[in-house]
Amino acid sequence: MNWFKRSKQNISPDSKKTDIPDGQWSKCEECGEIIHNKQLELNLWTCSKCNYHFRIGSDQYISILLDKNSFKELNKKMQSADPLEFEDTKKYSERIASTIKKTNLYDAVKTGIGKINGKKVVFCCMDFNFIGGSMGSVVGEKIARAIDEAYKDKLPLIIISQSGGARMMEGAYSLMQMAKTSSRLARLAEAKIPFISVLTDPTTGGVTASYAMLGDIIIAEPKALIGFAGPRVIKQTIGKDLPEGFQRSEFLLENGFIDFIVNRKELKEKLSLLINYLS
Repeated sequence: MNWFKRSKQNISPDSKKTDIPDGQWSKCEECGEIIHNKQLELNLWTCSKCNYHFRIGSDQYISILLDKNSFKELNKKMQSADPLEFEDTKKYSERIASTIKKTNLYDAVKTGIGKINGKKVVFCCMDFNFIGGSMGSVVGEKIARAIDEAYKDKLPLIIISQSGGARMMEGAYSLMQMAKTSSRLARLAEAKIPFISVLTDPTTGGVTASYAMLGDIIIAEPKALIGFAGPRVIKQTIGKDLPEGFQRSEFLLENGFIDFIVNRKELKEKLSLLINYLS
């Protein structure tokens, strides 16, 4: 019965397991590829194997899209109040305080003035890390003020959307931001000042129902989830199966809801080209 015996030692008992430090590797959700974070950053947080676009925050978008050291933030320390004294698993005021401490953000959007290939723009970028990128009164107010800045100085406006929708801990105060930002954009359109909207994964709810879909040009990243309600809610409402991928960028482009799908590596040059053309 010699065939049950090993002819040689395949694994040395003296060999040591190599420890991989935590936080240095990421797994692609699309193809399962394991990527070193440094390589991922050099590739602008996209998978080199399948081009999956990882979800990134406002600081990363600022570093990718704006000229180095050109961004000057506006209304940085504006924070949400708790007008409804809302409480679920914890008090809303406590949730705000803990999220500020955890993310080093004051709310779910950064706004300011920067440059893209030397061209000055008003730039707003949402961040899903702050309570799911939800739009509360601070997000609405900061975007409204950014639109006013673009109107005053006649600068192109760019908004990067990334949101789970309205922040319902603020109730009607949150929903009012849809009308406030939309009316400001109407004034911008009358002045013929360009607004480019960039939709990233995910862009949903009240953000989709307001400024995200009001751009003169609407761009989306590949395979970004874009919609109002989620697929499960829609299916339960209409009682029918939905087309595969119907809330993804590719389906929206095919049906005329967006103008372009642009790879993150090409986004800065595309924005620069559009700004020059629209201006």
